[in-house]
Amino acid sequence: MSPRANADRRFAAALIRWQRQHGRHDLPWQGTRDPYRVWLSEIMLQQTQVSTVLGYYDRFLTRFPDVHALAAATPDDVMALWSGLGYYSRARNLHRCAQTVVEVHGGVFPGTAAELERLPGIGASTAAAIAAFCFGERISIVDGNVRRVLGRLLAFEGDLSSAAAQRELWARAQALLPVAPSHADMVAYTQGLMDLGAGLCARSRPECGRCPAADLCLAHRQGLEDRYPVKSRRAIRRHESWWLLVLRSSAAEGARIWLERRPARGIWAGLHCVPVTLDEPAALALAGPAADTAQPLPSFTHALTHKELRLQPLLVDGVPEATYAHLQDGAWVAPDDLEKIGLPAPVRSLLTQLAG
Repeated sequence: MSPRANADRRFAAALIRWQRQHGRHDLPWQGTRDPYRVWLSEIMLQQTQVSTVLGYYDRFLTRFPDVHALAAATPDDVMALWSGLGYYSRARNLHRCAQTVVEVHGGVFPGTAAELERLPGIGASTAAAIAAFCFGERISIVDGNVRRVLGRLLAFEGDLSSAAAQRELWARAQALLPVAPSHADMVAYTQGLMDLGAGLCARSRPECGRCPAADLCLAHRQGLEDRYPVKSRRAIRRHESWWLLVLRSSAAEGARIWLERRPARGIWAGLHCVPVTLDEPAALALAGPAADTAQPLPSFTHALTHKELRLQPLLVDGVPEATYAHLQDGAWVAPDDLEKIGLPAPVRSLLTQLAG
């Protein structure tokens, strides 16, 4: 056996042993082989911290305890519960996936990563996680955190900005898998990769002294942890200003808010929202005859993955709803009904403050 192959085998054994002794064991989606629960957690955890997901996960299971309940829900039911988690395409794909599992697979999730990856919203790494956790399939996850772990372990020189390098690292990841693992081994190995990437092998200041693979890690041996993983293209955060027109009807009509459905693509796609414009004149034009009563509210920022929004609300208060009968594709919504629909988190926060 070559030295590298021997090191690969030692990595799997060390990781499994470490995870069982020092890894996370108290997360609500652990200790289950139910693909529905594992799938739900994996989708929620994409680009979202565990601490944020915990509350959403419990609420989702209370409202939608199984894939049949989720498939039967309306899009607004799903979006309302998802509001605040961000990356709303995940929620739309979650709903579509549940419907596909029920309609095509009789409510039973497929049992292999290859079949799971054919479902809406399930990529290769998510499919591998479900297959490993629920079915014991011998396959490795390679999400963003795991790319960092493996990039350092292997001193992988490929530029992970390219699809070709990602495919090469995926192949290297499969070579690291334990030989003839039991189902329990695959659970510990997969969770160990997640735990290592989320904890000790952090992006900055990794805790190499506590890492179970420190003696096998080529980047650590060379003192080049900061060099890996190699990624030449970095996201550039753009800045954009949006004006939020808050139309609030007169008290006699219940002080309702006018909300519209956002386009099917783009930021906050498919959610309900107050009218959005890119400048103040356009917002005032929408306000129509009541524009001279518009009150600017304190502006605030909202950070997205590749963009930072500067949000400037304009409140037009106490207007007769009939004044805006020309508006299309929306509805007047009472404050008590806001929690029942999907709203972008900053808009929900704004409207909650106004109601208070």
